[in-house]
Amino acid sequence: MNILVTGVSGFIGFSLSKYILELSNKHKIYGIDSLNSYYSQKLKKKRTNILKKYKNFKFKKLDISNKSKINNYLKKIKLDLVINLAAQAGVRYSLSNPEEYVYSNQLGFFNILDYCRKFDVKLIYASSSSVYGDAKKFPTKEINELNPKNIYSATKLGNEIFAEIFFKFYKLKVIGLRFFTVYGEWGRPDMFILKYLETAHKKKKFIYYNKGNYVRDFTYIHDVIKLIHPLIFSKKKIFEKHEIYNVCSNRPIKVSKVYEKLNKIIKNKNLLNVKKNKLDSYKTHGSNKKILSFSKLFKFTKFDDALIKTYKWYKKFAHLI
Repeated sequence: MNILVTGVSGFIGFSLSKYILELSNKHKIYGIDSLNSYYSQKLKKKRTNILKKYKNFKFKKLDISNKSKINNYLKKIKLDLVINLAAQAGVRYSLSNPEEYVYSNQLGFFNILDYCRKFDVKLIYASSSSVYGDAKKFPTKEINELNPKNIYSATKLGNEIFAEIFFKFYKLKVIGLRFFTVYGEWGRPDMFILKYLETAHKKKKFIYYNKGNYVRDFTYIHDVIKLIHPLIFSKKKIFEKHEIYNVCSNRPIKVSKVYEKLNKIIKNKNLLNVKKNKLDSYKTHGSNKKILSFSKLFKFTKFDDALIKTYKWYKKFAHLI
């Protein structure tokens, strides 16, 4: 199978590509990424260089919002599947830099949709748990009402709407994945766990929103990949409908509790308590029953074990952040 992974130098794109490449040399991955400076380019380039060691991996620096360059590159390749993980991430950043989200998450995604339509290529794309907004019933199921409360989540809901239209009118074979607070080795430095480790290591102030009075469905990266993999290579006719799947642990944890666990590993008492950010939802907690139907006897990694693994990785690669 020939697979295009967009956002291949990002956290999930890198981790998924590496897993597939290690699993079999029968699949070829074409990876593209803009390598933007939203967070450490050193980290992104390190991820990319690791993937380049595999013979069945090809990389091209490209921005999916540039339609002509994307089409010129892809017309030379016969693809079976596109996995679109390229997006401008970050909820708080979307308030100060909204145009970045329009270019990457809206225009860029449209370009990918249009390519897949023209060349009849299957598409799996990343959405987000943030589309649920301030849900009232938990765990949230894929059929729940959606209520995005910031620009980032609005663009992700827009992706789902565009995908549905392309499915209905162009018969595009497409499915979506709603990711819930993914963490672990090679993770994003702007997210809670790595941000805590970084500030503790450098003895800097840690911005502690609302004293950790949030609940998140933290999902370990290796569990995420093992949830997605059977879906990608399923022999079932999964593209008959535009299906959307929660990718989550269904094990929500209060952020203040995570802080306590981290503080036992490496102490950081230099806190800057900041009131609740209006862009943040209080709780995320998803049902994973739908995606687990593709996996037999799936066993999630214990949170404490994953936290230790993440810390050990950070100690080794802190210089990249």
